[in-house]
Amino acid sequence: MTAGDKPWSGAKAVLERRIDQALGRAEADLVIRGVQMLNVATGELALTDIAVCGDRIVGTYDQDYRGRQVIEGGGLFAVPGFIDTHVHPESTLVQPGEFDRLVLTRGTTTAIADPHEITNVLGGEGLRYFLDASLAVAMDLRINLPSCVPASALETGGARLEAADLVAFRDHPKVIGLAEFMNFPGVLAKDGAVLDKLAAFDGAPIDGHSPLLSGRPLNAYLSCGIRNCHEVTQAAEAEEKLRKGMQVLIREGSVTRDVETLAGLIDMTRSPFLAFCTDDRTPLHIAEDGHIDHLIRTAIARGAPVAAAYRSATWSAARGFGLTDRGLLAPGYRADIVLLDDLESCHVVGVVKDGRIVDGSIFAGRPLPAPVGYGSIRRAPVEAAVFRTPCAGPTGPVIGLIPRQIITETLSLTLPYHDGERRADPRQDVLKVAVLERHGRNGNVGRGFVKGFGLTGGAIASSIGHDAHNIIVVGANDADMAVAVNRLIALQGGFVAARDGEVQAELALPLAGLMSDRPADEVEQTLRTLRAAVWNMGCRLEEPFVQMAFLPLSMIPHLKITDHGLIDVNRHCILTLDGHHLMAAD
Repeated sequence: MTAGDKPWSGAKAVLERRIDQALGRAEADLVIRGVQMLNVATGELALTDIAVCGDRIVGTYDQDYRGRQVIEGGGLFAVPGFIDTHVHPESTLVQPGEFDRLVLTRGTTTAIADPHEITNVLGGEGLRYFLDASLAVAMDLRINLPSCVPASALETGGARLEAADLVAFRDHPKVIGLAEFMNFPGVLAKDGAVLDKLAAFDGAPIDGHSPLLSGRPLNAYLSCGIRNCHEVTQAAEAEEKLRKGMQVLIREGSVTRDVETLAGLIDMTRSPFLAFCTDDRTPLHIAEDGHIDHLIRTAIARGAPVAAAYRSATWSAARGFGLTDRGLLAPGYRADIVLLDDLESCHVVGVVKDGRIVDGSIFAGRPLPAPVGYGSIRRAPVEAAVFRTPCAGPTGPVIGLIPRQIITETLSLTLPYHDGERRADPRQDVLKVAVLERHGRNGNVGRGFVKGFGLTGGAIASSIGHDAHNIIVVGANDADMAVAVNRLIALQGGFVAARDGEVQAELALPLAGLMSDRPADEVEQTLRTLRAAVWNMGCRLEEPFVQMAFLPLSMIPHLKITDHGLIDVNRHCILTLDGHHLMAAD
């Protein structure tokens, strides 16, 4: 900078270039010529050129722009880049750089990430890893800081982050605010540590997580500055939350399928208060169905107006998180543009991110951080006897699985009973389930029963168990459960299917027990093999390992299991195998 330069001289020069290119005095850096542009503000389609200078749109509603680089848009439709408003990239089972490759090419140009999973295992190290990755990837990966590490006192996690720990990251350039506040019982009880976090981020965007919360408890929750919820599964629940000013983030993950139920809400009146999110979606489902593009086409197929669906996925999503520079194809807005050959099917044929065409070159040379989290499974091998379930009699509580939902039922069933022990009964579709603490803290084992997996024999085990990510195993017999768990320990995390004493298939997830260190296409193919192996064992769930991973989620009704045992989520306490309620230890 010379003596006469001002600190804003560089920015001023950028504005001068934009003006010249917008006026046509100079060639635009990029022109998409003769494309049908969907205006999500008005709902209209317009035949136009879209002129881009650097990372900004500078011209629309004009068909005479010249460009240094030209995309012929004849026969195509242009819409704003899609925004995933709530996602745990770790739950795609791949590193952030692979997540970037997977979803950017599908039109997801911005994602609001909550690295809650890796942070519950590794604490600050995992959070810093994701913050570093957010600066390196080609997409815009924004971060909401994990608010619940651990999620509750009813499980043993690998780390703890208090308000002061989170505030230290608040000014990072990619941080938006505070991620899903799962501990709504703590909010309503005025827990001091919970209120410290809310107070520390007062005025910043704070994500909600309040399944089935209504009435005055919902009022109290919202009064703390929480503004959205992605756990809405019923239309009536959504209507109440919308009436009370809560943005509803309609979710479609690998297990949770809420678009079909909630698509009827989407219209031009409500769409400013709606958005889409994936939460947890594997590479297999992204390859087979898509990402946010899948949610859009599903909503339209279920009757949502086209313009309202795209508005929800773009402008509304951006506004809900204070990202006022995107979500609309208009001069001055960020040049995040998705090209489609059909609006209703949302078939993506091209993507522009920050004015750059998305191809192999955009992913080359990204300064991605080194992977972290190797060696995080700190559990010795187990014997089959660890899964014994002594009980007073044959009848007791059983977790009732609901396919495509993470809410569960509380059942009471009579099972085979021998020598003082209640046992699995595949004929009733009831299996044993156990959660084993794996962070090297206390060696806890929680035991119970679950109905709904369909396994006729064998066992499946995972090191992904929301939110503490202890080892979870479901099986028809203790011996196969031990085989699956011990192989999982040897892999240092992952998914394992075992039957008749032999491992049938596996996927290693050595990075914090959550992510692979292999390319996404390899993970996808391995998941196909795993799914086939589990289906051969009788299971017919689309994503058995992902479905299983939600059984320890102690903040989602109604009956769950952690390393502390069965959890009555409604009463927020432990339920014994004989149905007695116990208060949780502090």
